[in-house]
Amino acid sequence: MNQSLHSSSNSSGSGLGIGNNVPTCYFVMIGSKDNPIYEAEFVSSNTAKSATSAVNDAKASGSYTLREEWRHLNQFIAHAALDMVEDIQWSTNQMYLKSIDKFNDKFISAYLTAGNIKMLLLHETKSEDAIRNFFTEVNEWYIKTLLNPFYEPNTVITSASFDHKARVSAKRYL
Repeated sequence: MNQSLHSSSNSSGSGLGIGNNVPTCYFVMIGSKDNPIYEAEFVSSNTAKSATSAVNDAKASGSYTLREEWRHLNQFIAHAALDMVEDIQWSTNQMYLKSIDKFNDKFISAYLTAGNIKMLLLHETKSEDAIRNFFTEVNEWYIKTLLNPFYEPNTVITSASFDHKARVSAKRYL
Protein backbone atom coordinates (compact mmCIF):
# COMPACT_ATOMS: atom_id res chain seq x y z
CA MET A 1 0.00 0.00 0.00
CA ASN A 2 1.29 3.36 -0.96
CA GLN A 3 2.80 5.71 1.60
CA SER A 4 1.64 8.73 -0.38
CA LEU A 5 -1.95 8.07 0.64
CA HIS A 6 -3.53 10.44 3.08
CA SER A 7 -3.43 9.01 6.57
CA SER A 8 -4.44 10.32 9.92
CA SER A 9 -4.07 9.37 13.52
CA ASN A 10 -5.32 10.39 16.88
CA SER A 11 -3.07 11.69 19.60
CA SER A 12 -4.10 9.89 22.74
CA GLY A 13 -4.35 6.29 23.79
CA SER A 14 -1.96 3.58 24.72
CA GLY A 15 -1.29 2.31 21.22
CA LEU A 16 -0.17 -1.29 21.17
CA GLY A 17 1.50 -1.06 24.53
CA ILE A 18 4.75 0.14 23.00
CA GLY A 19 4.29 3.88 22.95
CA ASN A 20 1.75 6.65 22.61
CA ASN A 21 2.37 7.11 18.90
CA VAL A 22 1.52 3.59 17.74
CA PRO A 23 -2.04 3.42 16.34
CA THR A 24 -4.59 0.92 17.62
CA CYS A 25 -6.77 0.97 14.49
CA TYR A 26 -5.77 0.99 10.84
CA PHE A 27 -8.40 1.67 8.16
CA VAL A 28 -7.86 1.27 4.44
CA MET A 29 -10.10 1.43 1.38
CA ILE A 30 -9.05 -0.69 -1.59
CA GLY A 31 -10.32 0.20 -5.05
CA SER A 32 -11.86 -2.27 -7.48
CA LYS A 33 -8.46 -2.56 -9.21
CA ASP A 34 -6.81 -3.57 -5.91
CA ASN A 35 -5.27 -0.14 -5.48
CA PRO A 36 -5.41 1.67 -2.13
CA ILE A 37 -7.56 4.77 -2.36
CA TYR A 38 -7.60 5.90 1.28
CA GLU A 39 -5.91 4.93 4.53
CA ALA A 40 -6.06 6.25 8.06
CA GLU A 41 -4.67 5.35 11.47
CA PHE A 42 -6.49 5.94 14.73
CA VAL A 43 -4.96 5.71 18.20
CA SER A 44 -8.07 6.03 20.35
CA SER A 45 -11.53 7.51 20.42
CA ASN A 46 -10.58 10.73 22.19
CA THR A 47 -9.05 13.51 20.11
CA ALA A 48 -8.11 13.70 16.45
CA LYS A 49 -4.67 14.69 15.25
CA SER A 50 -3.20 14.91 11.77
CA ALA A 51 -0.59 12.44 10.58
CA THR A 52 1.96 15.21 10.09
CA SER A 53 1.82 16.38 13.69
CA ALA A 54 1.75 12.80 14.96
CA VAL A 55 4.86 11.98 12.93
CA ASN A 56 6.56 15.14 14.21
CA ASP A 57 5.70 14.11 17.78
CA ALA A 58 7.03 10.63 17.09
CA LYS A 59 10.29 12.05 15.70
CA ALA A 60 10.66 14.25 18.76
CA SER A 61 10.11 11.32 21.12
CA GLY A 62 12.42 9.00 19.15
CA SER A 63 9.69 6.48 18.26
CA TYR A 64 9.42 7.49 14.59
CA THR A 65 11.09 4.29 13.35
CA LEU A 66 8.83 2.14 15.51
CA ARG A 67 5.74 3.98 14.28
CA GLU A 68 6.77 3.49 10.65
CA GLU A 69 7.42 -0.20 11.28
CA TRP A 70 3.90 -0.63 12.70
CA ARG A 71 2.48 1.28 9.75
CA HIS A 72 4.16 -1.07 7.29
CA LEU A 73 3.09 -4.11 9.30
CA ASN A 74 -0.53 -2.90 9.26
CA GLN A 75 -0.34 -2.39 5.49
CA PHE A 76 1.05 -5.90 5.10
CA ILE A 77 -1.69 -7.43 7.27
CA ALA A 78 -4.40 -5.59 5.32
CA HIS A 79 -2.89 -6.69 2.00
CA ALA A 80 -2.81 -10.32 3.18
CA ALA A 81 -6.46 -10.10 4.27
CA LEU A 82 -7.57 -9.18 0.74
CA ASP A 83 -7.42 -12.85 -0.26
CA MET A 84 -9.84 -13.72 2.55
CA VAL A 85 -12.19 -10.91 1.47
CA GLU A 86 -12.18 -12.09 -2.14
CA ASP A 87 -12.94 -15.67 -1.06
CA ILE A 88 -15.79 -14.60 1.23
CA GLN A 89 -17.36 -12.01 -1.07
CA TRP A 90 -18.62 -14.64 -3.51
CA SER A 91 -20.21 -16.80 -0.82
CA THR A 92 -22.37 -14.11 0.82
CA ASN A 93 -24.68 -11.30 -0.17
CA GLN A 94 -23.82 -9.22 2.91
CA MET A 95 -21.84 -6.00 2.60
CA TYR A 96 -20.46 -6.20 6.13
CA LEU A 97 -18.29 -9.31 6.36
CA LYS A 98 -17.59 -8.97 10.11
CA SER A 99 -14.25 -10.15 11.45
CA ILE A 100 -12.63 -12.14 8.64
CA ASP A 101 -9.21 -12.85 10.13
CA LYS A 102 -6.98 -12.31 13.13
CA PHE A 103 -3.29 -11.49 13.35
CA ASN A 104 -1.80 -11.69 16.85
CA ASP A 105 -4.03 -9.37 18.89
CA LYS A 106 -5.52 -7.56 15.87
CA PHE A 107 -8.86 -8.43 14.29
CA ILE A 108 -9.45 -7.65 10.61
CA SER A 109 -13.00 -6.63 9.73
CA ALA A 110 -14.17 -6.02 6.17
CA TYR A 111 -16.94 -4.24 4.32
CA LEU A 112 -17.70 -4.35 0.59
CA THR A 113 -19.45 -1.59 -1.29
CA ALA A 114 -21.74 -2.12 -4.26
CA GLY A 115 -18.90 -0.87 -6.51
CA ASN A 116 -16.50 -3.56 -5.18
CA ILE A 117 -14.54 -1.15 -2.98
CA LYS A 118 -13.13 -3.10 -0.05
CA MET A 119 -12.89 -1.42 3.34
CA LEU A 120 -10.62 -3.10 5.89
CA LEU A 121 -10.23 -2.22 9.54
CA LEU A 122 -7.51 -3.64 11.78
CA HIS A 123 -8.59 -3.24 15.39
CA GLU A 124 -7.96 -4.65 18.84
CA THR A 125 -11.48 -4.87 20.27
CA LYS A 126 -14.34 -6.86 18.82
CA SER A 127 -17.43 -4.65 18.89
CA GLU A 128 -19.38 -5.69 15.81
CA ASP A 129 -22.16 -3.07 16.03
CA ALA A 130 -19.79 -0.13 16.39
CA ILE A 131 -17.61 -1.36 13.54
CA ARG A 132 -20.65 -1.92 11.30
CA ASN A 133 -21.83 1.62 12.06
CA PHE A 134 -18.37 3.01 11.28
CA PHE A 135 -18.24 1.17 7.93
CA THR A 136 -21.78 2.23 7.03
CA GLU A 137 -21.05 5.87 7.78
CA VAL A 138 -17.77 5.88 5.84
CA ASN A 139 -19.58 4.19 2.94
CA GLU A 140 -22.14 7.02 2.93
CA TRP A 141 -19.31 9.58 2.77
CA TYR A 142 -17.64 7.60 0.00
CA ILE A 143 -20.87 7.61 -2.03
CA LYS A 144 -21.06 11.38 -1.60
CA THR A 145 -17.45 11.62 -2.77
CA LEU A 146 -18.36 9.58 -5.86
CA LEU A 147 -21.08 12.11 -6.65
CA ASN A 148 -18.45 14.84 -6.88
CA PRO A 149 -17.83 15.47 -10.61
CA PHE A 150 -14.16 16.22 -9.91
CA TYR A 151 -13.46 12.85 -8.30
CA GLU A 152 -12.53 9.98 -10.58
CA PRO A 153 -13.45 6.53 -9.20
CA ASN A 154 -10.56 4.28 -8.10
CA THR A 155 -8.20 7.17 -7.51
CA VAL A 156 -6.74 8.30 -4.20
CA ILE A 157 -9.18 10.28 -2.08
CA THR A 158 -7.39 13.50 -1.14
CA SER A 159 -10.43 15.40 0.13
CA ALA A 160 -9.80 17.00 3.51
CA SER A 161 -13.55 16.89 4.10
CA PHE A 162 -13.68 13.11 3.57
CA ASP A 163 -10.68 12.64 5.87
CA HIS A 164 -12.27 14.80 8.57
CA LYS A 165 -15.58 12.91 8.36
CA ALA A 166 -13.81 9.54 8.50
CA ARG A 167 -11.88 10.66 11.61
CA VAL A 168 -15.07 11.92 13.24
CA SER A 169 -16.77 8.58 12.50
CA ALA A 170 -13.80 6.73 13.98
CA LYS A 171 -13.90 8.95 17.05
CA ARG A 172 -17.60 8.23 17.47
CA TYR A 173 -17.59 4.47 16.90
CA LEU A 174 -14.09 3.14 17.48
